[in-house]
Amino acid sequence: MTRPTPIPTPTEQPFYDGCQRGELVLQHCNHCQHVVFYPRTHCDACQSDSLAWRVASGEGVIATYTVVRRGVSADFPAPYIIALIDLAEGPRMMTQIIDAEPEAVSSGLSVRVDFESWSDNITLPVFRLLPVQVP
Repeated sequence: MTRPTPIPTPTEQPFYDGCQRGELVLQHCNHCQHVVFYPRTHCDACQSDSLAWRVASGEGVIATYTVVRRGVSADFPAPYIIALIDLAEGPRMMTQIIDAEPEAVSSGLSVRVDFESWSDNITLPVFRLLPVQVP
């Protein structure tokens, strides 16, 4: 088994192009200002088709996560951490937390985007824990 590789549609291509450049880009509705993710042809808030791509901050908070302790194949060495991230701009994104021990991860922790090459043509966003700020 090999890792499944996304085949971007024309609607999704700007997202993947941004990832190749090391930028997390999200669609913004020019009509109602809603931030859209995953890429769509119309705003999921007002149904306008006037969407523009903008670079996101790349920051977010872990909403929830799971630790996969048994990979489905050698292409997915375990353990690894899959998380839902609430992006600073509003949308929620499923991704992987990298370079963190499972015991160090918890909901509510701050994260920042990074990028990992998935194939010759695809780079995907992944996230890293930010250092905990002590007041």
